[in-house]
Amino acid sequence: MNGAWVRTLGGIAILATLLWWLGAGPFLDGLRLIDGWALAAALGIGVLTTVCCAWRWSLVAGGLGVSLPLSTAVAHCYRAVFLNATLPGGLVGDVHRAVRHGRDAGDVGRGIRAVVWERVAGQVVQAVVAVTVLLALPSPVQSYLPVAMAVAVAGAVGAVLVVRALPRGGQSRWARALRGAEADLRGAFLARHNWLGVVLASTVVVAGHLATFLVAARTAGSTAPLSQLVPLTTLALLAMLLPANIGGFGPREGVAAWAFAASGLTAAEGVTTGIVYGALVIVSSLPGAAVLVLRRLRAPATAARRGATVGG
Repeated sequence: MNGAWVRTLGGIAILATLLWWLGAGPFLDGLRLIDGWALAAALGIGVLTTVCCAWRWSLVAGGLGVSLPLSTAVAHCYRAVFLNATLPGGLVGDVHRAVRHGRDAGDVGRGIRAVVWERVAGQVVQAVVAVTVLLALPSPVQSYLPVAMAVAVAGAVGAVLVVRALPRGGQSRWARALRGAEADLRGAFLARHNWLGVVLASTVVVAGHLATFLVAARTAGSTAPLSQLVPLTTLALLAMLLPANIGGFGPREGVAAWAFAASGLTAAEGVTTGIVYGALVIVSSLPGAAVLVLRRLRAPATAARRGATVGG
């Protein structure tokens, strides 16, 4: 059984457990409660976050020497978000845009590395924002954060020391990988001061995801104050980094159920909020479906023009 199926089954197992525990009510409520205001808010926030993701990707790709116009990046990002939201695993869209851009640029390897580094940058900023929020506001994990941070810092320092101790000369696989990673980091983030734009774009993206989750919570009927909801939604967003999901559904709802219940709310409220968020993400990604359709419609015409050019 390959990894994709294992990740999909993991998401199914989480959802099945929640269904057995809470019944179908929270899932059905999540779809029934969505209104026009929530859909409009999701679409508007989706435009902002998608453009910022595209800007971040364009900066990183340009730093690696595979230039990517912002307009093209926006179209590719919308398509990727749609595929990620509708297909198991949550990464199909990113793999597609990485390979497609690499082929268009004539260097698939750099195209893939550009998406990898862009995703890494986004997740690092998300982690920093999450730690800041969870330290500042009460949450079920606040008392454990100092220990977790100490372990994380120790692990990071150890990893850096190990990397620095590895030889960089020669032609071994490790030496080539280290030189390549260092070159990528310099080009992607340090060249032309890309780091500032990457950090700004990533921060806006995280804020947009949090805003969408708060819209989902209010749509689900939560009346808890924002000071209570923000850390809970932050935890649910972190759960989405886990690969065991079905189009994003699974760990998000599981962590939301636990976090809401642990904070004095109800697990059903957490699941409903997660379901609403997932539905809003799908709606906000629908422009990506339009990009896919337009590409299919243009493909025959492009092929015909190429054939006529060759024949002429």
